[in-house]
Amino acid sequence: MLRCGTWPPSPASDMAKRTLPEFAKALVDVETLPDGGFVLRSPMALEPYAEHICTWLLDWAKNEPRRTFLAERPDDGDWHRVSYGETLDSVRSIAQSLLDRGATAARPVMLLSENSIANALLQLAAMFVGVPAVPVSPAYSLMSQDFGKLKYVFDLVKPAVVYAASGEAFASALAALDLDGVDVVTATDLDELTGVTATQAVDDALSKVGPDTVARILFTSGSTGMPKGVINTHRMLCSNQQALAQVWPFITRRPPVLVDWLPWNHTFGGNHNLNLILRNGGTLYIDGGKPAPGMVETTVRNLREIAPTLYFNVPRGYQVLVPFLERDAEFRDHFFSNLDLIFYAAAALPQDLWQRIEALSEAALGYKIAMMSAWGLTESAPLAVGTHFPIERAGIVGLPVPGTELRMLPNDGKLELRLSGPNITPGYYKRDDLTREAFDDMGFLITGDAGKFADPDDPSKGIVFDGRVAEDFKLLTGSWVSTGTLRTAAVSACPEVIQDAIVTGHDRDEIGLLIVPNVAGICELCSNAPDTALPELVVQATLLAHLRTTLVEYNAANPASSRSISRVMLLTEPLNIDAGEITDKGYVNQRAVLERRQSLVEQLYSDGDGVILIA
Repeated sequence: MLRCGTWPPSPASDMAKRTLPEFAKALVDVETLPDGGFVLRSPMALEPYAEHICTWLLDWAKNEPRRTFLAERPDDGDWHRVSYGETLDSVRSIAQSLLDRGATAARPVMLLSENSIANALLQLAAMFVGVPAVPVSPAYSLMSQDFGKLKYVFDLVKPAVVYAASGEAFASALAALDLDGVDVVTATDLDELTGVTATQAVDDALSKVGPDTVARILFTSGSTGMPKGVINTHRMLCSNQQALAQVWPFITRRPPVLVDWLPWNHTFGGNHNLNLILRNGGTLYIDGGKPAPGMVETTVRNLREIAPTLYFNVPRGYQVLVPFLERDAEFRDHFFSNLDLIFYAAAALPQDLWQRIEALSEAALGYKIAMMSAWGLTESAPLAVGTHFPIERAGIVGLPVPGTELRMLPNDGKLELRLSGPNITPGYYKRDDLTREAFDDMGFLITGDAGKFADPDDPSKGIVFDGRVAEDFKLLTGSWVSTGTLRTAAVSACPEVIQDAIVTGHDRDEIGLLIVPNVAGICELCSNAPDTALPELVVQATLLAHLRTTLVEYNAANPASSRSISRVMLLTEPLNIDAGEITDKGYVNQRAVLERRQSLVEQLYSDGDGVILIA
C-alpha cells in the first residue's frame, strides 16, 4: 500500500497562506489492484459521530438556545428568524401532531414545498420521531404538465401526511392525487401543528431512533425513468457530517453562516448544507432567489445584506452571480468580507468562470479565496470525495473522505468509481430490484461515474471527475469522445452564448452540439430585450458570427477528432423537466435529450435549417 502526499503549497501569496482556513492534510492510501485499478482510502480514521441528527438539535437548543438557526424573508419584508431553542419547541409539538395524524416509519411525511422554515420544522419533526421525511421536487407539482412523477412518488411512498406550502399554488397537483386517508396540511395550518403539547409519546419515539432509522427518502431526478427513492439513514447523514468536519475542521471553530437557495429535496442542499448548519450550530439564511433571470436579483439582494462564511452553488449559479460582483465593487467586497471558501458541485465549473471568481477575490481580499469542490451522489449522502487542499483549476474533486473507500476499476478506457462506507445508502425505497442492480458482488455502490488522477505520479493531488461511463461514445474513427470534458470545454469557449451543450456523434464521423442558449448572455451580446422570444433570439447574425468565430478558435486549439466540434444547432424549445431532460437544479441529462430530440440530431447531420457548420 502506498501512502501519498503532503500538504500542497498554496498557489497564492504568503498572505493567502496565513488567511486560508484550516484543512486536513492531503493524504491518501493507494492500493493497486491486479487489473490495473486502485482502491483509495483516507489514512484518517472516521471519528465517532452522533447516532441521529436530532442529537445536534438537542445539543444546540440546550447550549445556544437564542442563536438563530434559520431565517427567511417575504419578498418585501425583513428577515424572520427562528432560534435553536424555538426550533426544538416547535419540532416537539409538530412531532406530536404528526403522530396524532398517523405518521409512522411505514407512513412517511411527504413535503411539496420550496425551502422554508416550515419545511425544515416539518422534516425535523418527522425525523425526531422516526418518521421518514420525503421532500419532493416542487417542479413535479409546479412545472409539470402531467404530474406523472409526483403521482409515482406519492403512490410509492403512501404518506400519512402531505404538507403543501400553499394550498392555492399546489391545488392542481393535490387534485391529481388520491388523498383518501391522507391528512393534507398547508403553511396556514402551522400554528395548529405547533400549538399541540408534546406528550411522552414523542420522547418514547425519539428513544427508538438510531443510526439505521430512515431519516429521509430523497428522490433522484428520474433521468433514466421514474425517480428512485434513495433511503437516507441517520448513520449516513451523521457519518457524512463527521467526515466533513474532519477534512474542514475550521467549520467547527466558528458557527458557519450560509445564504443558500439549493433545494432541500436534493442531497446537496438538503443533506450537505442544511445538515452542515445543524451539526455545527450555524445559521442558514434561506435564499428565495435562484440562478435564473428575474430571480438572481433576489439572491443579490440577500447577499448584499448577509456576508456568508461559506458559499455553495452550482456552476450556473456562479455564471449569473459573477457579473453582479464584477459590476459593483462595494457588493464584491461585502460578499468576500467574511468568506472562508467558495464551493461548487453538481456539474463542471468552466475554467474561465473559476478564474473570474479568483480575480474577484484578489480584488476584494488581496489574495485568492479557497476554491473547493467535491464528488458524491444522493446515494452517498452526498460527500464521498472532497477537496481539502488548495487546487488551481476546476475539475479536481478531491480525495476520499474519512470512512469512505473508493474503488477505481478499468472500464472501456476509463476508471469507473465505486463506493463503500457508512455514508452509503442501504438501497432504494420499496425497489429491491433496483437495489440489487446498484451494488456489485463486493457490496460496493456502482456509480457509473469515472475519475482519473490529476497527477498520475502523485495521487495526493486529487481525482479529476472524468464524466459518466455510459455517456461517452466512439466516433466511426474509433476515437472515444469524453462527453463531460467536451461539454465543459464548449461552455468555456463561448459562455456568453452556450449555457450547456448536448454532445452528439455516436457512430458518426464528426462531433456536433445541440446548444442550450444562454439567454441573458445573448441578450447582452446582441443588445436584445430580456423577453425576446427564443426563436428570434438565436438567429441573429451577430450571435451566429460570434459563435462560429469562437468555436473556430477552439477547434484550432483542439484539432483531434475526439475534441473538434464540426456542427452546432441552438435549441429553440426549452428543455423539458417532465421528459427528464433537465432537473430543477439545472443539470442536463444527455441521454434523455438525445432520445427525445432524435429528429434534431438527424437534422444536425443533414445540414438542415439552423445548422451552423464550424470550419
